[in-house]
Amino acid sequence: MRLPRRQIAAALVENEQRWLPHLAPLLPIAIPTPIHVGAPAEGYPWAWGVIPWGPGGIAAFSAFVDPAREARRLGEFVSALHRPAPPDAPSNPFRGGPLSDCDEPVKMRLERLAGVIVAAPAGRCWDGLMVTAVWPGPPLWLHGDLHSANVMVSDGAISTVIDFGDITAGDPATDLAIAWMLFEPSSRVIFRHYCGTPDDDTWARARDWALHFSLAYLATSADNPLMASIGVRTLEAV
Repeated sequence: MRLPRRQIAAALVENEQRWLPHLAPLLPIAIPTPIHVGAPAEGYPWAWGVIPWGPGGIAAFSAFVDPAREARRLGEFVSALHRPAPPDAPSNPFRGGPLSDCDEPVKMRLERLAGVIVAAPAGRCWDGLMVTAVWPGPPLWLHGDLHSANVMVSDGAISTVIDFGDITAGDPATDLAIAWMLFEPSSRVIFRHYCGTPDDDTWARARDWALHFSLAYLATSADNPLMASIGVRTLEAV
């Protein structure tokens, strides 16, 4: 059952209900396409739905039997997803846009985390990558929140990619940040090859998005050890 508990999440569920049936047949890994869409009733104020159950546990706490194979499979998944989006694709002010939009929050988080992480190297990394060219192509479909707690693993293999509430369109580098969240360097190379073989600028932006997400997770996860652990792993990888 997919029932939002807050107004801000209600629109995210509607995004999934609107777009996932269209995208699911195009993707080589299962996604939670709604099998029933419910309307507000009986005192419940928002749209809700029933989605298929995905077996397994989250990738953040799971091991791959064959990391290279899963890097290929997830690469093929994002390659299939990253196709030009229609003009009415959902907008998202926090995902898919130019990295310059993230500059102020990244620097604020670096200051806030100065006693938690070694902030100077992270700041130099961010400043060095900020000069990378912006995405020159059309807005592409994005998952928008592709991290290692939104990838399910069953019997050592990726079974489902979940939680498309932040689905949007824009720079594919936003989704490619998962390479630093989930894979070791050798598998990261394989992921890059199969995810559409992004050019060097796009791959550099993906690394910067990974840094941005890692700082966001670390700065806002005092009560969420899962996301904090993803933040630590991603920051170390970057």
